[in-house]
Amino acid sequence: MTSLSVEILAAGAAEPITSAGNARLGIAVLAGIAVIVLLITKFKLHAFLALTIGSLALGAFAGAPLDKAITSFTTGLGNTVAGVGVLIALGAILGKLLADSGGADQIVDTILAKAGKSGGRAMPWAMVVIASIIGLPLFFEVGIVLLIPVVLLVAKRGNYSLMRIGIPALAGLSVMHGLIPPHPGPLVAIDAVGANLGVTLALGVLVAIPTVIIAGPVFSRYAARWVDIPAPDRMIPARPSEDLEKRPSFVATVSTVLLPVVLMLVKALVDIVVDDPKNHLQRVTDVIGSPLIALLAAVLVAIFTLGRAAGFSKERISTTVEKSLAPIAGILMIVGAGGGFKQTLIDVGVGQMILDISRDWSIPALLLAWLIAVAIRLATGSATVATISAAGLVAPLAADMSTGHTALLVLAVGAGSLFFSHVNDAGFWLVKEYFGMDVGQTVKTWSVMETIISVVALGFVLLLSLVI
Repeated sequence: MTSLSVEILAAGAAEPITSAGNARLGIAVLAGIAVIVLLITKFKLHAFLALTIGSLALGAFAGAPLDKAITSFTTGLGNTVAGVGVLIALGAILGKLLADSGGADQIVDTILAKAGKSGGRAMPWAMVVIASIIGLPLFFEVGIVLLIPVVLLVAKRGNYSLMRIGIPALAGLSVMHGLIPPHPGPLVAIDAVGANLGVTLALGVLVAIPTVIIAGPVFSRYAARWVDIPAPDRMIPARPSEDLEKRPSFVATVSTVLLPVVLMLVKALVDIVVDDPKNHLQRVTDVIGSPLIALLAAVLVAIFTLGRAAGFSKERISTTVEKSLAPIAGILMIVGAGGGFKQTLIDVGVGQMILDISRDWSIPALLLAWLIAVAIRLATGSATVATISAAGLVAPLAADMSTGHTALLVLAVGAGSLFFSHVNDAGFWLVKEYFGMDVGQTVKTWSVMETIISVVALGFVLLLSLVI
């Protein structure tokens, strides 16, 4: 426990080592989360403000002096933004260059042209591949906006079931969002529990591949039977690159998108094989495989392979970069406030309470992490808020874990954060409106798909924990 925890608890909170102390802290946590949920759902307050107020309420309910609670929150916010803020910004720039240059459309058109030769049987699998590649550098909402026109056009022109094409695309985006860095949720969870990013990325890919297959192409067969609707004409907008004279090549685009992933995986591989901090090769890969350098390298390469290849002038590239940063201000503040809430949880002694509960109940740490993330996801509707909060709660469990199991703890939290998206999730309404479904149809397709991703991913995480 940190010195600040001791100060806070000494200032009036009950001692965490007693059952009475744990009970009081448990009530404080539930009350703090309830405040956040109520403000987001009932009063429609922005998540940043809700998390800020909820953090201060948590400190008050736990008996902490207000000045100490404020210090905890601001410290956590600053540390979180310092840890992942630049990475989120670089990811946004890369995603904007990918979309505006027509690189995303090039990936889509090339893969769909190949898949079309199979008579349509490969189309759901093609949509998974497209969504997974495009979903790597893009935020979930941006990925949906980018892919929905493609999904609707393919379904209409090829006379395919909308769900047969749409569910695999949504599954690819969602799995990337919940399990694979450099998305904000996984990055913050990695930072919170002290996991190795390269190892988490490698294990995340191992979990993501079978998960996206089951929740995408396989489940889409059943979703298409349950909800058989045509693609709504009114929702087919123009594609971003239709006004461009030329687009980047397929190979250059895919290579650019995968560059940061490859660099981070190389670092993880060298760390495992060489395992000598003084080794020259390992020192080099530790630098080039760090998230900051890997993403920065990808952005610099993308300026030439995507921006210049599309005929962008220096001024237009500068404008594209500038426009990419404005939309992420809200995301950065939510992530930062989530980090503040996490630090408040830790500093009032909730981490020790979780350790005590896990010992008393004999619940496996990975399952406990998943259950906590599920509860917060169902309550708040936000995968990112669920990931950040759950990671803060279970961070003490990682203290005695191996590198591999710490990475699996991050993935368990990420899997839980995707569980059963419903009416309090913005993604639920985004999918409903784009696909022209009613609430019941959206639950039977999108919500069930999210639940399948969450449960299947947990299953593979638990299987990996037996062999790592």
